Amino acid sequence: MPPLLIRLVLAEVTRWYAAGVALFLSLQLVDILSSTVANLLTYHPPLWKAGMAFVNIAPTILNKSLVLAVPFAILLAFSRMQHDSELKAISAGGVPPLRLMWPLALPFLVVTAAAYVNGDRIAPAGMASWWNTWYAIYDMAPPPPKQELYTFAPPGALYYAGRVVTDEGGSAAQLQGVMVQRGGETLTASTGTWDTKKRTWTLLNPWVTRPGQNPRLQTGSVTLPQTDTLRRPIIEAEQTPTPELRARAGDPALLPGERRDAAFQVTRRIADPFTAVVFALAAAALGLLLRNRAAAFATVLVFLVSFYVLWSTMSGLARAGALNPSLAAWLPNIAFALLAGALAWRLR
Repeated sequence: MPPLLIRLVLAEVTRWYAAGVALFLSLQLVDILSSTVANLLTYHPPLWKAGMAFVNIAPTILNKSLVLAVPFAILLAFSRMQHDSELKAISAGGVPPLRLMWPLALPFLVVTAAAYVNGDRIAPAGMASWWNTWYAIYDMAPPPPKQELYTFAPPGALYYAGRVVTDEGGSAAQLQGVMVQRGGETLTASTGTWDTKKRTWTLLNPWVTRPGQNPRLQTGSVTLPQTDTLRRPIIEAEQTPTPELRARAGDPALLPGERRDAAFQVTRRIADPFTAVVFALAAAALGLLLRNRAAAFATVLVFLVSFYVLWSTMSGLARAGALNPSLAAWLPNIAFALLAGALAWRLR
């Protein structure tokens, strides 16, 4: 294909891509503002503090915009070229429509690289700072880290807590919804404490149940040995650096669902940036088949909604073990790559 023609097509797509990135950035910022403006008006934070909150979340919304703008740009660029008969002129000049697809994938490899670096290193730190900034706006300390549904089963015993809330400094924790089984005895309590230095659990006013006896309330506290190590509670994946997610995926102390979710999130941080290239190929093949701008606008909506529905279901399937975490992370891209291949076959 003539280099001049490649430059003209890329220039048209780039113009629409810049508009698409600006559009999706604006839409996401408006959405965030609509959900936070009441708090800003209530707590009257300094302008710099409110600004820092949006600076911190900017890398995350930028990554989404970089990818979402790809089908928007290509479909609308090709619809404009179809409307002005430019694609017909290109075809009449001996250039098959299919040859317009492949040059579009190359510039979006640059977008993929930028999205990968941003999503792997910058966005997680930004999301952690986003939440800390809001606690500063509320004039509150961030809540202590907590772990849900803790279980420890050494030989002949079972220790369970519905929630473990780590105290500042990490050497002790508060227990909620506690149950301990040792031998034929079961102790349950609403609250307790975990002393990691003494390696004990202390249950407050526990109910004690023994075989053949009615449960009885023991007033005061009961201290029991507990040899497990107090681990750092799991932080939301969107706030967690990639090396920590990898370590979490291989930690045998975690529940299988937590390990699968961590493995899925690690792979998704690689797969999601490549969506830009997959979108470029699928949207280019689809755009070459469209004949008017109204159809292009409708197709952008269907395109993005279809991908989002598939993308949003993968996390639950991976965590539940219904799909391999790596396959689940790549499956939306695989599906749209197959769509691109089927449309390209039709354009041959």
